[in-house]
Amino acid sequence: MSQPLISLQNLKKIYQLGDNTVHALRGASLDIMPGEFVTITGPSGSGKSTLMHILGCLDRPTEGKYLLGGRDVSNLSRDELADIRNKQIGFVFQGFNLLPRTTAVENVEVPLLYSRPIMAAQERKDRALKVLASMGLSDRADHHPSQLSGGQQQRVAIARALVNEPSLILADEPTGNLDTKTSIEVMRTLQELREQRSITIVLITHEPDIAAYGTRIIAVRDGVILSDKPNVPRSTYEVPAIEPLAATA
Repeated sequence: MSQPLISLQNLKKIYQLGDNTVHALRGASLDIMPGEFVTITGPSGSGKSTLMHILGCLDRPTEGKYLLGGRDVSNLSRDELADIRNKQIGFVFQGFNLLPRTTAVENVEVPLLYSRPIMAAQERKDRALKVLASMGLSDRADHHPSQLSGGQQQRVAIARALVNEPSLILADEPTGNLDTKTSIEVMRTLQELREQRSITIVLITHEPDIAAYGTRIIAVRDGVILSDKPNVPRSTYEVPAIEPLAATA
């Protein structure tokens, strides 16, 4: 039996806000296997964003362990966590987080600037163009974000998340700024990444319709995992499929 990509063991997160103690997570435990598409739902203040920050090595638990690929990352140094974020995790955000004065291909190249060993400029560009092509955006490579639709901007953001070939994609409300049709296209893209490349996806959403695209739905409230159920993913096959993501050398 394969090893979990993610294993959380009695994870707790406590914040001190003035005189108030906030228990954002109260002993969360779960395993996520390679190739799963997990959606995490819950109301505002439920702890789902705190959970996502810890999964993305952007924050540390107060107590408990976080194993990523069998490695305990709970107490690694800032430099070690930054290296994990760069090499193993791709991030997709609600607000796209693209650099406004930078072209699509240059935005996709950004994670490669921090790769070690240092990658030659042409190699960075070639890899970024290949991933953009897999998103159907070859003809938008030299466009700035203001020249792209919301859906195109999110696909550039997904390409940026993929350029270092991570094993894990973390998506935080990735359809929050998109209309229904574009949201379906983005969810289809994420589903195909899991189906074609076995990339593990963890997605946070407050929308039940979006959560239904996952293979597993976890509900969080008041820092506690209320339910964790397998799911038959909602189909998006009525939306034209993207080209399979080409392997990068």
